[in-house]
Amino acid sequence: MLLYLRLLKESFAFAMNALRNNMLRTFLSLLGVTVGIFSIIAVLAAVDSLDRKIKSDMSSVDKNTMYLKRFSFGPSEIPRWKREQFPDVSYDEYQYLKGSVKSAQDMAFQIFTKNETVKYNDQSVSSINMVPVSFEFSNIQSVKIEHGRFYNEAESNSGSGVAVIGYEIAQKLFGNENPLEKKIRVYGRKLTVIGVIEKQGAGTFGQSNDTSIFFPVNFLRKMYGDHNDFMTPVIVIKPFPGEDAEAVKAEVTQKLRAYRGIKNGEIDNFMIDILAGFTELIDQMIGMMNKVGWGISFFSLLVGGFGIANIMFVSVKERTNLIGIQKALGAKNKFILFQFLFEAVILSVIGGIVGMLLVWGITILLTKVFEFEFVLGLGNVIIGTGLAMAIGLVSGILPAISASRLDPVEAIRSGM
Repeated sequence: MLLYLRLLKESFAFAMNALRNNMLRTFLSLLGVTVGIFSIIAVLAAVDSLDRKIKSDMSSVDKNTMYLKRFSFGPSEIPRWKREQFPDVSYDEYQYLKGSVKSAQDMAFQIFTKNETVKYNDQSVSSINMVPVSFEFSNIQSVKIEHGRFYNEAESNSGSGVAVIGYEIAQKLFGNENPLEKKIRVYGRKLTVIGVIEKQGAGTFGQSNDTSIFFPVNFLRKMYGDHNDFMTPVIVIKPFPGEDAEAVKAEVTQKLRAYRGIKNGEIDNFMIDILAGFTELIDQMIGMMNKVGWGISFFSLLVGGFGIANIMFVSVKERTNLIGIQKALGAKNKFILFQFLFEAVILSVIGGIVGMLLVWGITILLTKVFEFEFVLGLGNVIIGTGLAMAIGLVSGILPAISASRLDPVEAIRSGM
């Protein structure tokens, strides 16, 4: 054990000596390893950060939550022209399903609509995500209220002019002023602020609760009715805990087919998407991004491997005389082999560490610039270190073998 520790110490000293004496040559040779490790770890860190953000954003929603509407979030086997003929889900269907589907814990009626400009006195904010939805939405998706409350069943059913606003909207419209009970103007009407949502940060898919306003869906229905090009109604369904999502979907399908009078043999004229299927699609995309990252980085790692091999072959040539002396004094082939292998690994790890430090610095910079937390996890550091060690081993094996097989007499003679 002491022998190997001594060997490691000597190899480290030789590696540092190579860096000092041939700094430019060593730097250029290690650049490939640095770029390769930087590329793969940067991709892995970015994908991991994105994955973490997605899971954080979706942690407030049950994966079995489903969306009933006339279109599909993903690809569909039904031709587009056929899907365009499907009718929108209606408020009456929402009320019917809410009373008849026994496996659903909660249902909410929501309308997807266009962004609007919101005003308060002489202040205004544009491109606000309007979320007209019934009161059950707060039971389906956790809406964390910092001040005030979410609207209740009576306010929802009557279409009261109340609103729960996002953190960023509150800051821009009211500053340090208390926004509760203040009246904001949108759609040419006034809404009374009854709640402010906790700060969420940038949303993964563009929209964030920070720039959203929740208000009773019937407020919008009373103004514009149920059939407008800028309004797409959706029924959000949350099954009871432990219920099989597919079984709930089947019950909803059966009930709505009966309500709409769809005959046997006719296709459903509506779509039901389960959130779990969407998360699986995201996982597949993230897996594909990881594979692309590995593929791009492979060529940089290959170049880095050639660079390490070049350093080691030069090192063997420069130290031929020393190798001969070591062998003449009794050093075994195994000792010489491990000496050069350790040196190759140390050089490669140094290049890898530089690459990971660059990634770490960039993650800090990007986190400060954008409202998105980029993280270099311990797992990625371990992967980077392991890759660097593997490159060093593979690249240094041939030079190490050639050094260990040198004849001591010839080695001393060639160095004289």
